[in-house]
Amino acid sequence: MKAFLFAFCLVLLLVSAAQAADSLNVRLVGSCDTPGLAYGVAVRSNYAFIADWSSGLRVISVADPAHPTEIGHTDTPDSAARVTVSGNYAYVVGVQAGLRVISIADPAHPIEVGSYNTPGLAYSVAVAGNYAYVADIDSGLWVISITDPAHPTKVGHWQAPGMAFGIAAAGHFVYVNDAFYGLRVVSVADPADPYEVGHNDSVGFMGVAVAGGHAYVGSNTAGLFVVSLADSAHPAAVGWCNTHEPIGSVTVDDYAYTIGGSWLEVFSVSDPAHPSTVGHYYRSSWSARGLAVSGDYIYVATDSGLSVCQRYDAGVEEATSAELRTTEPGPTVVRGVLMLGAVDRRRQAADRAELLNTTGRKVMDLRAGANDVSLLAPGVYFVSERPAGSVRRVIVAR
Repeated sequence: MKAFLFAFCLVLLLVSAAQAADSLNVRLVGSCDTPGLAYGVAVRSNYAFIADWSSGLRVISVADPAHPTEIGHTDTPDSAARVTVSGNYAYVVGVQAGLRVISIADPAHPIEVGSYNTPGLAYSVAVAGNYAYVADIDSGLWVISITDPAHPTKVGHWQAPGMAFGIAAAGHFVYVNDAFYGLRVVSVADPADPYEVGHNDSVGFMGVAVAGGHAYVGSNTAGLFVVSLADSAHPAAVGWCNTHEPIGSVTVDDYAYTIGGSWLEVFSVSDPAHPSTVGHYYRSSWSARGLAVSGDYIYVATDSGLSVCQRYDAGVEEATSAELRTTEPGPTVVRGVLMLGAVDRRRQAADRAELLNTTGRKVMDLRAGANDVSLLAPGVYFVSERPAGSVRRVIVAR
């Protein structure tokens, strides 16, 4: 029996070590199950909106990212694939049910107020101004007026050469990721007459996001392409970075984020010509398809529901030889009270300890003994000793 227990514990340690080896500057902080497969996710304020393949729109409170909780839902007629949010409405595409317009004025009681069914399989949606742009796998781009959300109306259509999956909108252009024919740039300056102005056949598959004059395009093999949109007629790939898996979804703010099956990856795109990996998180059970980002939190739609991750690579690194004495070696998990050991009396009076957040900003001064951290938000912090320069990571939990 002892031998069995030893072997069992060894296996757990090896699994934990493998999991840790597949995480860089990103950690899982919370999760919430949904009844079916979560395909898409959008975030606004303290709410995550999930397109659940078999049960429509699920509304999840993420006010406490460590404990996301479902507060409302509404069914859709067919499999919900993607969702985006604008104003008081969530726009969900159901594969055979087209565009569904759902009021989220009361997040606990979302209500469908209007719909428009496209002729093929609706897979992705983007909203800009008074228009929703739907990528229909079979029939391309549909431009739908949402001026009256209760009566969405088709105003224009553009036929993709292959299969339209990903979509993003910026200015007078919509960017469609065609699974067979790459990135297509479509002018919607006249919404009633959308037409292709340029394309790049060498990049593209499903996910696409646009920011700062560049498109970030997921490939069907492995890799994130950065495409310059300076010349809309000739979108040109200017950068590339390898990924672990084919990319299903892309989003971008100050960083680019991709999801593909079991891998969440984060890229620095400060130099678009040379994107570089700055973080990742691996979870074999995910089968993830969608993601959204708000601040340091990354929201991932997976087979089992919503996973909430946190990026903590900005500003502080843990020292390799931290000298600050704590009650436990290594990273400290605390609930309510952070205990520090007695300060070495040989040190100068100017020595001090501080608690920093992940951006390097001081949260509070620390002293030897008990420090009340019960009012801090759960997450990763760093104990910094000055002027010694040692830094140790602390995880504050509820």
